[in-house]
Amino acid sequence: MVIQSTQESREQVSTNKKTGRSLAGIAGILALATLISKVFGLVREQVIAAAYGVGAVVNAYAYAYVIPGFLLILLGGINGPFHSALLSVLAKRDKSEAAPLVETVTTYVTIVLSILTVGLVVFAGTFIDLLAPGLQDPARGIAVQQLQIMAPMAILAGLIGIGFGTLNAADQYWLPGLSPLFSSLTVIIGVGLLAWQLGANINAPDYIHLGGFVLAVGTLLGALWQWLAQLGAQMKAGMGTIRPRFDWRIPGVTDVLKVMIPATLSSGMLHINVYTDLFFASFIPNAAAAMRYASFIVLTPLGIVSNMILVPLLPVFSRLAEPDKWPELKERIRQGLFLTALTMLPLTALFIALSLPIVQVIYERGAFNLAASEEVVPVLMAYGFGMFFYLGRDVLLRVFYALGDGTVPFKVSMFNIFLNGLLDFFFYKPFGTPGLVLATVSVNVSSMAIFLWILHRRLGGLPLVDWGLTLLALSGITFLSGLSSWGFNDLWYEFLPHDSFLSRLAQLCLSSVVALAVFFSLCLLLKLPELNILITRIKQKLGRKR
Repeated sequence: MVIQSTQESREQVSTNKKTGRSLAGIAGILALATLISKVFGLVREQVIAAAYGVGAVVNAYAYAYVIPGFLLILLGGINGPFHSALLSVLAKRDKSEAAPLVETVTTYVTIVLSILTVGLVVFAGTFIDLLAPGLQDPARGIAVQQLQIMAPMAILAGLIGIGFGTLNAADQYWLPGLSPLFSSLTVIIGVGLLAWQLGANINAPDYIHLGGFVLAVGTLLGALWQWLAQLGAQMKAGMGTIRPRFDWRIPGVTDVLKVMIPATLSSGMLHINVYTDLFFASFIPNAAAAMRYASFIVLTPLGIVSNMILVPLLPVFSRLAEPDKWPELKERIRQGLFLTALTMLPLTALFIALSLPIVQVIYERGAFNLAASEEVVPVLMAYGFGMFFYLGRDVLLRVFYALGDGTVPFKVSMFNIFLNGLLDFFFYKPFGTPGLVLATVSVNVSSMAIFLWILHRRLGGLPLVDWGLTLLALSGITFLSGLSSWGFNDLWYEFLPHDSFLSRLAQLCLSSVVALAVFFSLCLLLKLPELNILITRIKQKLGRKR
């Protein structure tokens, strides 16, 4: 659920027509910047894993980061409510009006979020107990300390979101897209220096609180660096400084607030399911840490692929919203779903069949040993199983937005909150940590089914049986490709070296090639037009790079 608001933001910003930038150009910049940021994010997780494993520090951090991270994604994300509100208003006004408007909005946002920051510091223990009633010391004590340190990120989240909107209004996309890597860099440097100083003692009882302190401080400084970098570019572009302004009568301020406040409330509902999952995870040892590590592996390809599919489709759906264009809209819906299947299902095969070597290659070093890998592996398999349903639901969600209907997605989201909590309750004891992920997957399956049925009735019928049979064939192909990859990997494990990092990397790469080769070879037999579209897009990307 956290991922959703981020993906929506990337799509919305790409639809804004800026001078000197085409839709494809903006999408390309965002895709590349996202890739770079995610690579640094993955390196950050590798450093954290090597230093702390799946112990108390990371488990505590997973809970302490919930509220600051939620605010950073909600308020500070590209095309979060702050970004969208400012961008929509500034795009309609002369640049000379920007600075007073931005400074006024910044002043009021800072005041409100400062009050929230004080509340987070004073009531940190209460917030942690509400989020994780099953969390025990020392993890609880570390989490309280970390939340108090990271509380000012509430202010920084709002300022970063304002900076995103302001810079995009000035036709600047590189810095907003790349700026999240600053946070990753500070954590990498801080944890790396601590590990260099303490070595194997970093997880000793005497230093465990110090480890949590460094991780929280690095996160806070990273957010501060991200905002300062944006502020410098913002000032250079003449789009406002840190000067306080209290005149809400400045033209455009009320327009920004009218969009910002309801959008913030609406977007915030998307994250309730994350809190629900972590609430139940607190009763399972190391569950939050395992979910954190596994989700980062899935997020990297998911974020990149979603840009490739959703960014071009959203404006197309909007152009086909009129009833006389619905036949073509149905074809585009099919195109979106099957492009999703052709990109997500091979990843499902890899994440299920090769989960252990994937986790070992990415994380297994330092404090992250084989036992830690075995905790993360089943969680990664559960995430991998749900990738198609997650992105497929997003495709259908965009159709409703294109039709001008926000009511149905809102009602479905409300239902999903109840369903997710119920499934978490029933799944967390018998299935452990993977059960919490499977609860979210089940919610996404339910959402897809509801969306498809409503669109079927609204658009005068969809060929659901035909689509279902094709998806069933693709599921069978996914099983065969995963089985082939697992068999190759098992043979390598039996007869070839697999103890060194290089041998594991070679084992993983070749096993992945086997899975992809089997998947796409069999897909050719289905003669899907979407496969030709996918191949064409890949060739275009490679051609541009050359």
